[in-house]
Amino acid sequence: MSNSNTPQIILASSSAYRKELLSRLQLPFISISPEIDETPNPNEQPEETAIRLAQEKAEAVGLTNPNAIIIGSDQVATLNGAQIGKPGNHDTALAQLKTMRGKTVIFHTALCVLDNRTSHQIQIANCQTLVQVRDLSDTELDAYLHIEKPYDCAGSAKNEGLGIALLQSVQSDDPTALTGLPLIALTSMLRNLNVTFFNSAH
Repeated sequence: MSNSNTPQIILASSSAYRKELLSRLQLPFISISPEIDETPNPNEQPEETAIRLAQEKAEAVGLTNPNAIIIGSDQVATLNGAQIGKPGNHDTALAQLKTMRGKTVIFHTALCVLDNRTSHQIQIANCQTLVQVRDLSDTELDAYLHIEKPYDCAGSAKNEGLGIALLQSVQSDDPTALTGLPLIALTSMLRNLNVTFFNSAH
């Protein structure tokens, strides 16, 4: 750890996207995969799913890391109130994009910060992002998928990459929420735990 005043921070995720986002804060951290079941519960609202899973991820990692601040996050994409999962393959991704084109997709990005050092304090937020998808042709959508292969992304597009060209507009209070980790909300939560930024010792 480069700064003795910085507590141990653990990202409860194996996501490369979330690791990259958290690294922007220039705080030392490690990543641990939470290994939980991410299946939505019956009749669960999308924001409820995201919040529950973010908290379960943090608490799962917290079981074996008693003296750390643990960050859990989860994202659920919805169209007309129905959840849109990770496609997993090309055909499913193409079907998703065809359904989404010309419409507004709502992304719920939930964040849970667990202070596992003394009080087991939990902070939770749900950052909502409204994404208007361009009305593009089947040919363009198919070509995009072959180029970027975003099959591990809810909504079948990487907004931090070429997928931004699929989007008409993005509305959010936190521009990093859509990529998977809301850094504005996170920095507020970490400040509540007296984590400092801009330390020259970094």
